[in-house]
Amino acid sequence: MSDGVEAGLHCMLVLAGLRDGKVLSGKSLAELHGVSESYLLKHLRALTASELLEALPGPRGGFRLGRPAASITLLDIVEAIDGARPFFVCREIRRRGPGKASDPCVYSTDCFIKTRMLAADQDWRNALSHQTVADLVSDSEKFIDDHNKQAVARFVDEQAR
Repeated sequence: MSDGVEAGLHCMLVLAGLRDGKVLSGKSLAELHGVSESYLLKHLRALTASELLEALPGPRGGFRLGRPAASITLLDIVEAIDGARPFFVCREIRRRGPGKASDPCVYSTDCFIKTRMLAADQDWRNALSHQTVADLVSDSEKFIDDHNKQAVARFVDEQAR
């Protein structure tokens, strides 16, 4: 999974806390998370293209959630940034080296390693499809310390447009 997914998840959490009608610029989100603006904008554009974010243009523009936090799954975010393809790609290395079979019929079924890895990928995707940005908001209320909450809230209040 790319680093962009982590950045995207954190941005979605922050944007879920914006007051109605407010946006945060890509520059502000990059500063808040200590990443380069150009790097983050690439991922914010992917989230916008998937309609998970809404981008408002212009000097007073910025980003906000494209729909309610409870309807955006963590899988939506992962797939917007990294794509929907499985993370495991079987390269059929079983067909190489001194142990390879000369009879091509031996390879008529999928590799059992591929089968297990794709099943695990599906389980992981299923788990992410049942967790939402609203769940992250709930977790943040429990697990982020008061100092951090206040610092982020101050930053967001100062930067929100």
